[in-house]
Amino acid sequence: MTIATIQSFTLSGVDAVPVRVEVDTLRRLPAIQIVGMAASSVREAAERVRSAVAASGYEWPRLRVIVNLSPADLRKDGPALDLPIAMGVLATMDESFAAMTTGYAFAGELALDGTLRPIRGCLAMYEAAVAAECKGIVLPEQNAMWLAGTMKHHAIPIFGALNLTEVIEKMNQGFTNYMVPCQSVSRDVAPPLFVLDMSEVHGQYLARRALEIAAAGGHHLMLMGPPGCSKTMLASRLPTILPTMTDYEARSVARVHDAAGLLDTRGYPAAGEARRPFRAPHYSISAAGMMGGALLRPGEVSLAHNGVLFLDELPEFQRMTLELIRDPMETGKVVLSRALGIVTFPARFQLVAAANPCPCGFRGHDRRPCGCSEEAVARYLDRMSGPLLSRMDMTVELKPVNVDDLTSNTPMESSAAIRARVAAARHKQARRGQLNAQLTGGQVRDVIALGDGAQRMLRSYVSMFALSGAAHTRLLRVARTIADLDNDSIVQVTHLAEAMQYRMSDAVKGE
Repeated sequence: MTIATIQSFTLSGVDAVPVRVEVDTLRRLPAIQIVGMAASSVREAAERVRSAVAASGYEWPRLRVIVNLSPADLRKDGPALDLPIAMGVLATMDESFAAMTTGYAFAGELALDGTLRPIRGCLAMYEAAVAAECKGIVLPEQNAMWLAGTMKHHAIPIFGALNLTEVIEKMNQGFTNYMVPCQSVSRDVAPPLFVLDMSEVHGQYLARRALEIAAAGGHHLMLMGPPGCSKTMLASRLPTILPTMTDYEARSVARVHDAAGLLDTRGYPAAGEARRPFRAPHYSISAAGMMGGALLRPGEVSLAHNGVLFLDELPEFQRMTLELIRDPMETGKVVLSRALGIVTFPARFQLVAAANPCPCGFRGHDRRPCGCSEEAVARYLDRMSGPLLSRMDMTVELKPVNVDDLTSNTPMESSAAIRARVAAARHKQARRGQLNAQLTGGQVRDVIALGDGAQRMLRSYVSMFALSGAAHTRLLRVARTIADLDNDSIVQVTHLAEAMQYRMSDAVKGE
């Protein structure tokens, strides 16, 4: 008998942490014991692995099996350790078997009949295996095929298997001809269903322009208006005018969705498509659902990473839930501290919020009277806190679309045309180092040059509205984005004036 050591991984947030699965057998009453700070899903692997080994035609040792998961002070969760535990048990009974597993990493969930089921976090585990200089990684077939479709080349071989028997057969043959080949997956292929486009939005020219500016600079946007004025229609089309994700962004999004276990029927996560993520949680969502739950899985703000988070009916969300998103709006990350541990999730999203101007929704409507009292309107708007609204870079008040615009046959500008301008503006920002929406106060002073007239206008505006330092910075960020869209290196009076009209949120809820 020998002590077998198998390399595997466990998820911590969206990252994979190496785990050494050490298996020993003792001449005591037959049983299996798993130690090393294992969660219940890992401890339950004992019975799954025993049944899977027997169903695959291999004999289970009639001895006490001890499984140690190292490092012992790291909590291990999830069923991905099933396969390495099974390989470790079999390796204790055959030294040549143990030698063949050396240098390879294993991860996968076992069914009772030995079938391998897909796991969460396979991309992070692959990257961790590369960092650990493993010879290759063995995964369930579905995970292996997905990985092959998300990368242009393999840093290390990826081996997929349908069941435990197939893993052992491939291993006995040295994994020679079983590497899953990379697949070419175009990120510009549209989904087969109906594709949204800005050409479908008639009228609302100010909102369309605001959406373009928000897309170009990565700015947070607030849409206020009565029901039926295209707030949801506009927000849902923001991803169509955002630039296609880079390989780095796509992989970052894939890591989050993979860690959340969001796989479709083909094995591809939602992040594998060309369009950036668009998340629109219902206002009944809990704080845990928005930020990340007790199981330390990504919440909606992380699932919207590198994409759009749309909060419709903003005043209807729980106040605490809204207050929690303020920090990731600025930092681009979520830090969860729970009894199970502390993890950090990426959350660099672009927020689009929508709200009615009053409880009935028709305050200020041209044709439908509002029956809300001033007190009711004040209570309704008070549900949106000042600190949250102050983080909205732009606010647009929408009116119902008039009949002429609604019935016009004049074609509206398409998403592709707008996306080209957005991409050009973002290219200018990339040369400066980052998106305008992410510039700090010091960086704003360094990279934003104002013309003489714009400087005087800004001083007058700041004095008139008593803007805070944060509001002043946000105003300049938006003005810089407008200048980028105009291909101007200097923020001119016209750019600043246009940015000012999107600061009318101060009239809704002052800074």
